[in-house]
Amino acid sequence: MTRATPATTSGAETGDAVLDARGLACPLPVLKAKKAIRSVPPGGVLTVLATDPGAGPDFRAFCEHTGHLLVSHAEAEGVSTFRIRRKP
Repeated sequence: MTRATPATTSGAETGDAVLDARGLACPLPVLKAKKAIRSVPPGGVLTVLATDPGAGPDFRAFCEHTGHLLVSHAEAEGVSTFRIRRKP
């Protein structure tokens, strides 16, 4: 199941959002992120959770192509977390 929901942390005031793309295979995590980032205001951050092993290169290419900034990429227990700042 995928969800794009407002963050429940202090970042909620800035319009940050979380997309749960765990269990989805390429290219769905990036396609869902492309749609979800539209709900984030310019300068806000979309956090994406993904389990697809190819998500790292996919999100780097997505950010290069769209002008968004890949703020961070971390992996823990088979889940990759991507923080993408929407371009201004």
